[in-house]
Amino acid sequence: MFVPSLFAVLIAWVAFSGSVMAGETKELTLAVYSVPKEAYERTIIPAFQRSWKERTGQDVRIRSSYGASGAQARAIIGGFDADVAVLSLEGDLDQIAKAGLISHDWRTGPHKGVVSASVVALGVRKGNPKGIKVWEDLARPGVEVLYPNPKTSGGAMWDVIAIYGAGLKLAEQQAGSGKKPSAESSEVYASGLLKRIQKNVKVMDKSGRESVTTFERGVGDVIVTYENELLPRIKNHRPYEIIIPDETVWIENPAAVIDRHVDQHHVRDVAEAFVSFLHSKEAQAAFAELGFRPIDQAAAQTPARTSLPLPSQLFTIADLGGWEKISGTLFGPRGVWTTTVEDLARGK
Repeated sequence: MFVPSLFAVLIAWVAFSGSVMAGETKELTLAVYSVPKEAYERTIIPAFQRSWKERTGQDVRIRSSYGASGAQARAIIGGFDADVAVLSLEGDLDQIAKAGLISHDWRTGPHKGVVSASVVALGVRKGNPKGIKVWEDLARPGVEVLYPNPKTSGGAMWDVIAIYGAGLKLAEQQAGSGKKPSAESSEVYASGLLKRIQKNVKVMDKSGRESVTTFERGVGDVIVTYENELLPRIKNHRPYEIIIPDETVWIENPAAVIDRHVDQHHVRDVAEAFVSFLHSKEAQAAFAELGFRPIDQAAAQTPARTSLPLPSQLFTIADLGGWEKISGTLFGPRGVWTTTVEDLARGK
């Protein structure tokens, strides 16, 4: 039985793609984090349906649910019988695996299961009236910051990780050339930076997409979000500017077949084909056109990607010790972000 908190996610089941023709029709249910909805609906899903039809002669009808990554993972664990999950971060897929719904090692696939990539960026108003240039600027008095809630949004977890990881990098820089600060002093600086920025956060929405919508309504001076959320809007002449900090995190978004569900629904073949298709040049080009940094280098050389060099101090989750370590450090019961929010709520 579904709990009420899952209803909002399940309502999205009614989003159908494709058409039903005579003969056998396969049906596939996707659970996708909110950010790449346009890439899937406009390009990837229709292209896969055509590809599957050409290969097998079968039609495939696809039901797509879009929502915050963490909420999607909890919905699947709670009973939402998605066949494929495309989520913001590997930790959410790992939770589904721990629940016994994914039985294979999803990291053994192409690109270790990752289907798209991005970096955490800053969006500011046209003309950058607050003069935002570096992470420390987000902690200045009078600067209103937006990012979503890490309790529900995988994108928000990436945002917080970017801030904390940037703090570690900045601590190294401040120590001077040839000098490496102690782990304790680096963590103190990074924790302090996160707390000072969190103090300026005006709204924490449920998902990255909702956070961008709030920013579009005129709330806040700067939004911490995926680079790919900002680039298409700037291309469409929205009054924003994008700032890529030198110190930021490389975002990786994984996809996996939900083994228990595909076997129950007898759709393993089409589900595995869909995940495989996400690594194709056609799908990677679709991600690139919507501002992602594709994991396929051939697609990365399309005109949409030629002007996006890597930040000079880019770091990865592996650099921070892996998902299990960094998620505990930041989001555990006594994690840095968790205690920061609690302290601010108590007025500390």
